[in-house]
Amino acid sequence: MGSAKYTELGAFLRSRRDRIRPADVGLPAGPRRRVPGLRREEVAQLAGASVDYYNELERGAGSQPSEQMIAALARALRLAADERDYLYRLADRPVPASGGVTAHVHPGMLDLLQRMPSTPAQVITDLHVTLVQNRLAVALLGDQSGFRGPRASFVHRWFTEPDARLLYPEADHATQSRAFVADLRAAAARRDAKDTEAASMIRTLLHASPEFAALWAEHDVAFRRDDRKRIRHPALGVVEVNCLNLFSEDGRQRLLWFTPALGTDSADLLDLLAVLGTQDVVESGA
Repeated sequence: MGSAKYTELGAFLRSRRDRIRPADVGLPAGPRRRVPGLRREEVAQLAGASVDYYNELERGAGSQPSEQMIAALARALRLAADERDYLYRLADRPVPASGGVTAHVHPGMLDLLQRMPSTPAQVITDLHVTLVQNRLAVALLGDQSGFRGPRASFVHRWFTEPDARLLYPEADHATQSRAFVADLRAAAARRDAKDTEAASMIRTLLHASPEFAALWAEHDVAFRRDDRKRIRHPALGVVEVNCLNLFSEDGRQRLLWFTPALGTDSADLLDLLAVLGTQDVVESGA
C-alpha cells in the first residue's frame, strides 16, 4: 500500500475517532478524559484489534489491514456508507458486496443494537447473513462471526448442514423451512434485477437440497416480520421467544431482537443468559 494512502488512512481514522462520544458506542465517559472522542484503546477494543496494531494504523505504519478488520473499524467508528467505502479504498482493499459478512451495517441499527444490552439482538442481511450480534444474542444463538462464503447465510446452512437445525426442536423444522423459503423469495424479488447474490444462492440450494427445491416450487412468498420461536439452548433447554424485526429502508438489513413469549418461563431463562454468558452455546443462527 502506498505511503500517501497509509498516511491518509491514519489521519482519517483519527478524525473519525475524535468525533464519537463514548456514550455513542455504549462506553462510560469516565473521569479525566483529555480527548473529546474515543481513546485509541477504546477503538481497538470495539474493533477486536490489539492496541499496538491500532496505534500503528493511526501512525500510518504497520501491515495492510484485512477486509474483516476494515469492516470492524467501520462499525466501531460508526462510519456512514461513503466513509466505509473510502476506508476500504485507502487500505487498497476491494469494497465488498452488500450482502457478505463484511457488509456495512447501518449506523442507526448499530446504535439501536447498542441500546438493547438486556435483550438478545443482532443485525442480519435479507439473505440471513449475520453482521453483528450483542452479547446476549451470542449466548442464545451462538457466535456466527466465523462463517464465510455461502455458509455465512443461515438459510444456506439450514438446507445444507444438518447441525444448523440443532437450534430448533425437530418438530419445528418443517415450519422453519417453509418460512425461510418464503422469506428468501420475497427478499430476492425486492433486489435489483442485476443482483447476482440472491440468484446464485437460490441456484445452489435448488441443486443441493431436494427439500428446498420442493418448497421453492410452491411459490410461497412472505417476509419474516415477526415470529414465535422455540430455541434449543444447550444449558437452558427450550426457550420460547418472540422474534421481532426492524427493516432498513432498502430491506437489505434487519435488526432482530428476542423477547420472552407470554405464558412461558422464558423471561427467567433469558435472565440466566447474562449469568451463563457464551459458555457451551451451539454454533448456529436464527
